[in-house]
Amino acid sequence: MKFKLNSTLLNSVPEIKLGINHYTRITVSESPQMLQGRLRLFQEQLFFDLDDKLVTDYPEVKEWRELWKQLGADPNEHKLSSEALLLRIQKQNYIDTCNTAVDLNNFFSLQHKIPIGIYDLEKISGDVIASLGTEDDGFTGLNDQYNTMINSIQLSDDTSSFASPVVDSKRTAITSSTTDALHVFYIPPSFDVKTSLELTTACGNMFTSMSGGDVRTYVVHEGKTSIILDED
Repeated sequence: MKFKLNSTLLNSVPEIKLGINHYTRITVSESPQMLQGRLRLFQEQLFFDLDDKLVTDYPEVKEWRELWKQLGADPNEHKLSSEALLLRIQKQNYIDTCNTAVDLNNFFSLQHKIPIGIYDLEKISGDVIASLGTEDDGFTGLNDQYNTMINSIQLSDDTSSFASPVVDSKRTAITSSTTDALHVFYIPPSFDVKTSLELTTACGNMFTSMSGGDVRTYVVHEGKTSIILDED
């Protein structure tokens, strides 16, 4: 399986970088008390941090909002997943725990203030393409709504689009049966490749420390537009 950046996306955002963690032989289960407590404590810390600032004051949030405008999307109508999480916390509407994969994904997104998605590789057919969506692209999301991908960065396979920095699809959602997963980090374009790789690697190591298994880490960017997920 390949993960590829589409040329149209690269032409629109030459500085685009996506961190990729490919997990194998993981176990998805109820989160241990340590992770549940850490996620709750971090949300409480963010709540107090947001007492005297706006969510859009975070540089990473601001940068992604500007990129969304650049692509022709409305960041107020289609909020990036990381911004939506932070807005929930600002209202003290804390995120409930789900399982190790989802809880770690939320923790990383809050920690780094960026959209991140995790997907069951068994439910992905063919290569994964990162591209700009059109009016013909869309999917039923975890929000139980049909989400159009027009002017949005999207991930798609041979079946259809299945993910974006705004919302992910039900089709590729992680479950307790997941053993192989694709973890995608929507890195702020201003980050260099070295910083992007360090961020993605650190998250991958923490993920496997909780969920077991193995991880291979990559960053796709203008200088390396595709990777083979199963390469040695």
